[in-house]
Amino acid sequence: MGTARGERLGVAIVGLGGAVATTAVAGIEAIKAGSNQLDGLPLAHLSVAGLADYKDLVFGGWDVNGVDLAAAAEEHGVLGRGESAATETLKGMTPWKAVASQKFCKNIVGRNMTAAGSHREAVEMISEDLRRFKADNGLDRVVVVNLASTEAWPDLTLDTLNSVQGFERGLDDSSEAIGPAMLYAYAAIASGCGYGNFTPSVAADIPALTAFAKDRNVAVAGKDGKTGQTMMKTVIAPALKSRALHVDGWFSTNILGNRDGFALQDPNSLQSKLNTKGCVLEDMLGYPVEDHLVDIRYYRPRGDDKEAWDNIDVTGFLGQKMQIKINFLCKDSILAAPLAIEIARVLGLAGKRGDGGVQEQLGHFFKAPMTRDGRKPEHAFHAQEAMLMDWLNVG
Repeated sequence: MGTARGERLGVAIVGLGGAVATTAVAGIEAIKAGSNQLDGLPLAHLSVAGLADYKDLVFGGWDVNGVDLAAAAEEHGVLGRGESAATETLKGMTPWKAVASQKFCKNIVGRNMTAAGSHREAVEMISEDLRRFKADNGLDRVVVVNLASTEAWPDLTLDTLNSVQGFERGLDDSSEAIGPAMLYAYAAIASGCGYGNFTPSVAADIPALTAFAKDRNVAVAGKDGKTGQTMMKTVIAPALKSRALHVDGWFSTNILGNRDGFALQDPNSLQSKLNTKGCVLEDMLGYPVEDHLVDIRYYRPRGDDKEAWDNIDVTGFLGQKMQIKINFLCKDSILAAPLAIEIARVLGLAGKRGDGGVQEQLGHFFKAPMTRDGRKPEHAFHAQEAMLMDWLNVG
């Protein structure tokens, strides 16, 4: 389940008070308390040299909501009575002051924010948090995982985002093209901390920060965690292609009522999500699906219990029409939290191996995987898994 050395890995989370983060922390605290419930953790039963043990993970991070994690978890309503009882340590954990912007995330506000007057000040505050976190907890290394709410995308053609020099100038000028996710990513890379973006927000995937990570030999990965509907899509679509069943149309709809769903009520944040979900299908099938529709709706009564519904129209032998229906009644944070944990562990291992830059093997966990040379990423679930197992040296 991990390395014999017992390396202490710090996981600094952007959005520590969110549903996914509090679920992840609670789960690890339950394991530390003796739980052997490892369902949902894809790497739990692998023996990988150098991979940090779950019990050696230490959490900290930022959130615009400054309440302790126990109170935050209760508000999200993901954890049951048993899980809450096993995570008393959450009461003693409060988020650090966060960097946030309503320009980039309109619907998420809070009072636990830094007083940074410029981008450079914000980066220095984030970097200082990382230095203090590592020193105070005696950590061997630290990684940063972005679990914050979805930000609107900026204009990706701007020079500010396309060269390291342009980005540095943008930091000096507090450019409006640079959002909070990018500030966290830059600070993480500058601090030598691996960075994983579990959100659809633009961050380390811009050319400026990809080049910066390569120059600093710091591991980066993303973006947008592949948990429910898209995970199923990347399993089913390659099978349909293998059987030569032509996909005529694919309609996907989601309803969810958690904080992520609330953030997606903002059209700009919603478009960021649709940008990462929409590119997957055509890349796997090898042809455009004219009627590929994706719809996401905030529906408060569901809370974290997301419903993902798919209708797939296919054509088979002799032109015969058929349909496939999928109704995935899932728990959003229960699916996402284990993946965020595994991403942190693999980033830590990459740092230990000295493997910097884009970590393509982590594409297994993302809807829009980053690639080192800008080519189209692999989306098929089985191919991504093989890539990850090969990197981990699992026979």
